[in-house]
Amino acid sequence: MSAIEPHWVSLLWFAACSTVCMLALLTVAGMFPWRSRPDQAKSAGATLLIVGNAVLLAALLMATCFYGYSELRWSTLIVVTGLIVLFAPGLFQAWPSSLRDGSIHAATPSSIRNFWTLSWKSRAARN
Repeated sequence: MSAIEPHWVSLLWFAACSTVCMLALLTVAGMFPWRSRPDQAKSAGATLLIVGNAVLLAALLMATCFYGYSELRWSTLIVVTGLIVLFAPGLFQAWPSSLRDGSIHAATPSSIRNFWTLSWKSRAARN
């Protein structure tokens, strides 16, 4: 494995965070344009949650890209990102429709991103 990528633990972290980013992107993208949102997501609180999710997604996406760029080989970064972009929509479709389209729809990516953000902060504190 070290011949392919010497930092395989970093590779696993990057793959996990990239998968979360891709799933969150698909979830948040389902809420735009505003007029096509599901009825459960048309309230003012849901709108605030969707905008907050988009901002958190942008921050996590930038942090994931920076982490991959600083820790992995360029070729590994491209291959892993390509595989995630290719296969994450299938994982998204495997989710129950209540998680994709229901009232919990907007809260799920936020809680997942919060978990990964805390994981990153604890990892950074150890280094």
